[in-house]
Amino acid sequence: MLLFLNVIYVLLAIAMIALILMQRGAGASAGSGFGGGASATVFGSRGASSFLSKSTKWLAITFFGISLFMAWYATRNAPTAIGDDLGVMSQVPVAPVEAPGAAVPAAPQAPEGEVPAVPQAAEPPESAPPGTAEN
Repeated sequence: MLLFLNVIYVLLAIAMIALILMQRGAGASAGSGFGGGASATVFGSRGASSFLSKSTKWLAITFFGISLFMAWYATRNAPTAIGDDLGVMSQVPVAPVEAPGAAVPAAPQAPEGEVPAVPQAAEPPESAPPGTAEN
């Protein structure tokens, strides 16, 4: 049944595209004053606007109805256990979990009496105080 609905869905989409492209735009009536009368049309002097617009309306209603039904059907028949299949994420190794009362390892300590000295920076060169200009 779902295959049948998919075929009907695609055919409705193609029919809607064709009907929408056959309709006149909003500016098409401006050209009728210069000799583009409606007497040469296939649908008569009223044109095809009423037929095409009604057909497009019913095709659109059917199209959206099928869309809603297929969405409802897909969510109703979706698998319930989503967490079972993680795809690529199932290949990521899991970090080992520590026990809640486990001791935290201490940071490495330098031996007593052997504290490294802070390196001394070289003395800056003597310069003139600010505000004095040398000429």
